[in-house]
Amino acid sequence: MQTIYIEKAIASHPRTLRIIQQLQPENIIECDFYKEVFNPKAQNFRIQKQNPALILAEKKNNFISKSPPGFGIGGDVNYYFSHMLNCLFDCRYCFLQGMYSSANYVVFVNYEDFMQEIVLLSQTAVNPIYFFSGYDCDSLAYEPVTYFLKEFLPFFQPLKNAILELRTKSTNIKELLHVSAFKHCVVAFSLNPDEISQAIEKKVPPLAKRLQAMQEVANHGWPIGLRFDPLIYHPNFKLLYQDLIETIFKLISPQQIHSISVGTMRFPEKMYQTIVNLYPNDALLAHPLYKQGKTMAYRDELEQSMKAWVYELLSNHVNQAILFECKS
Repeated sequence: MQTIYIEKAIASHPRTLRIIQQLQPENIIECDFYKEVFNPKAQNFRIQKQNPALILAEKKNNFISKSPPGFGIGGDVNYYFSHMLNCLFDCRYCFLQGMYSSANYVVFVNYEDFMQEIVLLSQTAVNPIYFFSGYDCDSLAYEPVTYFLKEFLPFFQPLKNAILELRTKSTNIKELLHVSAFKHCVVAFSLNPDEISQAIEKKVPPLAKRLQAMQEVANHGWPIGLRFDPLIYHPNFKLLYQDLIETIFKLISPQQIHSISVGTMRFPEKMYQTIVNLYPNDALLAHPLYKQGKTMAYRDELEQSMKAWVYELLSNHVNQAILFECKS
């Protein structure tokens, strides 16, 4: 890591000191507030993505947020939380590149404040609450630096009324294999066929290695989530997704799966235009998306046929009760 920005207020925080010691950056720059570095509009996400800096900050409020409508895997109450902003990977369909001006990584070091709010919410709930990690980042990808799993897994383990989802495209599973699995933590792997992944999911580990990691995590006892979200159109869509799903069920059993969600690619119109401006010649965005209200998406008939095919494939292996449509 070449440059780390640090909010002055957390310059002596133990996590800050550990990360600096570990990464040994060339430059350490102090700031009053991370948004001074992260929010300015005159930044180029595409250029910054080539060599992002790290920003260590303190989250001040809104530690836990209600999940968007249509984002869930069966729970009545769904929240998400983000210990980090931005992702190590570079997927062309990622909404983060259309939402943030900066490609720099932000890590909030005050984990205890997140934990306190999670405890309060779970203690007052009648039914289990779902907490999603991996909405604004990948839950596992930066684990060697953040120690997110190392600290949050033992925190969540006794919270029987709190279900944690870790969403990832990473193979950083060491910490998951180091501790005993518990049933109210779902390790959810976002998956697309290898040919599609190689084309549009940059910096992501090869599919074969991710599937191997998924198998190891499942065999260790962690409930597995399969996230086919977004489905990406391809001329050989049916064959590619059929091969992917058949491969998955050769590696893990239906009994090891907690939930499966399926969704198609869609963007708010303004966000879509921002991404197109960043990558005007990108093959993914060259496939025509159409305006539907304030959303850019595949035509409805194409969306429905893609989802129907994947649901049909999945229904050959699992009960439909664990299949969910992602509409966010």
